[in-house]
Amino acid sequence: MRYCCLLIIVAAAFGPHLLHAQFVKVDTLTHWRKTFRGGLNINQSAFSSNWKAGGISSFGFNALMNYKANYKKNKTSWDNEIDLLYGMVNNAGQGYRKTLDRIFIDTKLGYAVTKSWDLFYAMNAQSQFAKGYKYIKDANGVEQPFLISDILSPMFVTATLGAEYHPVSFFKVRFSPLAPRLTYLANNDGRYYTVDPAKPYGVTVGENTRYEWYAAQILAEFGKDIAKNINLKWRYVLFANYQTFDWKEVDHRVDLSITAKVNKFMNVNLGGIFLYDYDQDSGPQYSQAFSLGFLYTFQNWEDKK
Repeated sequence: MRYCCLLIIVAAAFGPHLLHAQFVKVDTLTHWRKTFRGGLNINQSAFSSNWKAGGISSFGFNALMNYKANYKKNKTSWDNEIDLLYGMVNNAGQGYRKTLDRIFIDTKLGYAVTKSWDLFYAMNAQSQFAKGYKYIKDANGVEQPFLISDILSPMFVTATLGAEYHPVSFFKVRFSPLAPRLTYLANNDGRYYTVDPAKPYGVTVGENTRYEWYAAQILAEFGKDIAKNINLKWRYVLFANYQTFDWKEVDHRVDLSITAKVNKFMNVNLGGIFLYDYDQDSGPQYSQAFSLGFLYTFQNWEDKK
């Protein structure tokens, strides 16, 4: 019942603002193109103690926020993006567990060489908001949590220099032959031993940072309405260290999101992350989430049809 009450409170709080779920206010006097997307998805289930069909009472939510501010004047450009995602679920008898967690911040200064090519310098950071655990059953069959990540740990900060190809407004790819990266891991005293007892995330136990000075990165992004009321967005990042170059140690990450607008106020989102990082695990990792909820968007420019 308390979850139902919370749902009602949330609906009452957000309802008036969602009357303008999509808002476009064109500003032709500025060199900035700004876009904001914010969403909240809530899921809940409850069962009586004598419910014979089985089930677990639960409550959870997913929240997302994406903000872009891109400047363009003559041949100079400055693109900025903040992409945040967090979700959790509370299953009866298991407590709170996060389901989604992403922080991505990117800034890029570019200079146009041709209509489709820029030279650029950029920096981006990837991390997460909350602690992450791996759950392993003990001898009694009870799940025990083991820490595998913490707030902003690990955090990957990469500086890139290279060329960007953007043949159309909804697709771009950056080629960076010089891409030094810093990996930060707080309180690396052995507490991440379930990731690796000696070098979790490539950071030697007892140290907090790892520098990869000689490396390369490729970053590709796509974001477009592929059909009426259906938006597809994906980001692919490849990272390779020249000093320890081996095909099996080349990092790959894909973030994918498909959002379908149900009506003026509601949307359905299907998202997933594929990750291969040899410093974390010798095998590929993936996560997937499906949600239904509210989405608010704002931009100060109009899409070209």
